[in-house]
Amino acid sequence: MRTALAVSISLLCLAASATALAQDGPAKATPINAAERAAVVVALGQQLKSNYVFPDLAEKLATATAAKQAKGGYNAATTSEAMSEALTNDLVEIGKDKHFRVVFDPSYTPPPAGKLLPTSEEVASYRQEMSRMAYGIDRVQRLPGNVGYLEVRGFGPALIVGAAYTNAISLLSGTDALVLDLRRNGGGEPESVAHLLSHFFAEGDERHLNDIYTRPTNTTREYWTNPAVTVRYTKPIHVLTSSQTFSGGEEAAYDLQTQKRATLIGETTGGGANPGDNVALGHGLVAFIPTGRAINPITKTNWEHVGVKPDVAVPAAAAMKTAYLAILTDLAAKATDPDERESFKDTLARAQKDEIDLPKFVPRHR
Repeated sequence: MRTALAVSISLLCLAASATALAQDGPAKATPINAAERAAVVVALGQQLKSNYVFPDLAEKLATATAAKQAKGGYNAATTSEAMSEALTNDLVEIGKDKHFRVVFDPSYTPPPAGKLLPTSEEVASYRQEMSRMAYGIDRVQRLPGNVGYLEVRGFGPALIVGAAYTNAISLLSGTDALVLDLRRNGGGEPESVAHLLSHFFAEGDERHLNDIYTRPTNTTREYWTNPAVTVRYTKPIHVLTSSQTFSGGEEAAYDLQTQKRATLIGETTGGGANPGDNVALGHGLVAFIPTGRAINPITKTNWEHVGVKPDVAVPAAAAMKTAYLAILTDLAAKATDPDERESFKDTLARAQKDEIDLPKFVPRHR
């Protein structure tokens, strides 16, 4: 079984190549002939049957794509790019699993069989890449009224991003309430989700957050809060969600909701709870196949297909103001010092009139 760090590095490389294509423009179309298309479909079917977390559905998907190929259903996909798009559409439509993805990435190299640990060069490269992305932290801010704001866009390996999470929470530790913005969070490592959430429970209050069953190894791993986390934030938390909140971002929201630790405000999330890994299909095509499923220890289920439903449903663009007004109203009501109460009320009045510049929601590019 590959380590989380090794998996993350392969995912980052795949994402980086996609980003480069987006920045540099479409790659030159690479022709793919009938024999190559057939080989790709066969490889996909084999990988699905061996690795997809739901064996019955894996058989269905393999049979459906093979039947379509036999009937000439992929004949119009004359380039690798077109073939990857066609396969992605079929896998998502038939499997109803939004984690499925096939991309054209001729630079992708599968890790050697049996490799458990990344090389020091791979770790250094990933650490540098994560630092360029601020370790997935997009914004840390103290808002008027002493309200903290933290936006996390993704969850890299805890070994690399954990210290950044602690530093961000340290900066916000003196605030009276916190807004955790996950509206643009596309996911990442469950270990890092647990690491971030460890900051939100008192020292000694250990919580069982999530389990992940992995089919290829037939094992289940438990994820708990980390008792070694040194900075704790036990004041009120509001979590912002959108339809783009996905995978690990959804887990963070779901864990906090099921642990009754936060109020969720925004939209129902994307509905992807099945983590997985990349596999090469040949001819430059790479598939991401879900190999596992999340199991919440409280609900005994997850958010696959249905998404995480917010406690307060509002459009994603309105979630920040909704949370901010709710926090200020609560702080004003609980304030015992008259001057402090008036200060909260004044800030609340300004926020209601949109006189305070709040973080805006800009949907991420899919």
